[in-house]
Amino acid sequence: MGSAEIMLGLGMLLAGVAVYLFVSALITNNAGKQQLSWANDTEPRPSKNRIINASRPLVHQFTLQHALKVKNEGYRKRVRKYINTSGLSAELNEDEFIGLQILWGIMFPLFMIVMNFALEIHLSYFVLLCLIPAGFYLPIMHSVAMKNQREVSIRGDLPFYIDLLALSVEAGLDFFAAIQKLVDKAAGTDSVLGEELGIVLKDVKIGSSKAQALRGLSERVDMSEITSFVAVLIDADSSGSPISQVLKDQSEQMRLERFVRAEKAGAKASQAMLIPLMLFIVPAVFIMVFGPVAISFMYGGK
Repeated sequence: MGSAEIMLGLGMLLAGVAVYLFVSALITNNAGKQQLSWANDTEPRPSKNRIINASRPLVHQFTLQHALKVKNEGYRKRVRKYINTSGLSAELNEDEFIGLQILWGIMFPLFMIVMNFALEIHLSYFVLLCLIPAGFYLPIMHSVAMKNQREVSIRGDLPFYIDLLALSVEAGLDFFAAIQKLVDKAAGTDSVLGEELGIVLKDVKIGSSKAQALRGLSERVDMSEITSFVAVLIDADSSGSPISQVLKDQSEQMRLERFVRAEKAGAKASQAMLIPLMLFIVPAVFIMVFGPVAISFMYGGK
C-alpha cells in the first residue's frame, strides 16, 4: 500500500469523524442550552474577545455536549479558577470554557487536516499538529491576559479606594455603607476593584457573612495585596480593632509597595536598554568617530 492510499484512508476516516460529530450535534436536542447554568439566571454578556464571541455558537452546536462529559473534578477546579480570577464568570462558565478548548484544540485541527488533504493545500503536518496545543491553550491564554489586566487596574486603584474607605468610616459610616459609596462612585467606569466590591455587597445581601464575602473577593482576585488586605480586615473585625486605623495602615503599606515596584521596574528598564545600546548605538558611535581615522590610515592621508 502506497503513501497515497494511506493518506486517502486517513482522509476518509477524518471526514467520517467530522460527519459523525456534526450529526450527533444535530440530534442532541440542544442539550447544551439546558445544561448551562448561570448564577444570575440571565444570558451571558458578550465577551471582549471576538474569537470567543464568534466561537460560542459553534461551541453550543458541536462541542458543548462533549464538554459536559468531562467529569474530572481537579481539571474543572482549575478551569473555575481561570474563569473567576480573570473576571470571565459573566461571559463563560466552565462547560463553555472546556467546549472552547475542544473546538480549537481538537475539531479545528481535524478540520484543517481534512481540508489540507482534500484541497491539496500542502500545509506542513507539523504545523497542523502544532495547532492542537495552541488551540487547547487559547482560552487559557485569554484568561491569563485578562487576569494580568485586572491586576494592573486593581493595583492602581487600591490605595485610593482604601483611603476613601478610611475617610468614610471615620466620618461615621458603617464599613459596608462605605463600600456602597465607593461602588456608586465607580458606577459607569472601568474600575475592576469597584466591580469586585459590588459583588461583595451582593454576596452580603444574599446572606453571606462579612468574612465569607471578603474571602470570596480574595479568591476571585487572587493577588497578594488583596489577600493580605482581606486577612487584616477579617482579623480586625474578629478582634474588635478600629477599622479606620487598619485601613490607614493598609493604605500606607500599599503605597510603599507600589513605590518599590516602580523602582524595580525602572531598574529593569535601564538594564533592558543596555542591549540596544550595545548592539546599535555604540557601534554607530564608533563608526562615526573612528571611521574617518580608519579611512585616512587606509589611503595614507590622500
